[in-house]
Amino acid sequence: MEFDLAATESDHSPRVGTDPPDEYEYEVRIFDVERERRLVAAIEFVSPARPESRDSFVAKCAALLRKGVAVSVIDLVTIRRFNLYAQLMAFVGHPDPAMTVDEPPIYAASCRWVTKGRRARLEAWSHTITIGQPLPTLPLWLADSLVVPLDLEPSYEQACHDLWIT
Repeated sequence: MEFDLAATESDHSPRVGTDPPDEYEYEVRIFDVERERRLVAAIEFVSPARPESRDSFVAKCAALLRKGVAVSVIDLVTIRRFNLYAQLMAFVGHPDPAMTVDEPPIYAASCRWVTKGRRARLEAWSHTITIGQPLPTLPLWLADSLVVPLDLEPSYEQACHDLWIT
């Protein structure tokens, strides 16, 4: 980011020049207003990214899990061959046998840590996405005993309708 504090006679405000980011984050964060707006769930949409950004994405998701936040990862990007959910599961020490780091290229997954007494257990659900088939419904955990369906297909259909995509 560059700052140009030289002002002209007619413009006395500083000018800020910056380059747009190479990637974007798409996420939805869900807060529990009854528990002091505590973050309870995050829905992360994967975007095309540089390889060095993958580690920060995985670290961010792992940090959310450690804080007791349920994390859903939706990856519909078909132009690269890596699996951030598989990388996340390997990072937290619980590889998902249904997913590998290389394949499948598109997927949807949800996970959370559940603590019972002094033991913590990772609960995870993953689904391979097939082009031309309906998108899956993910479990979206909002509390220990509250899960709601995150139905991706109607959301996708509405977005296509709103954007006039056929």
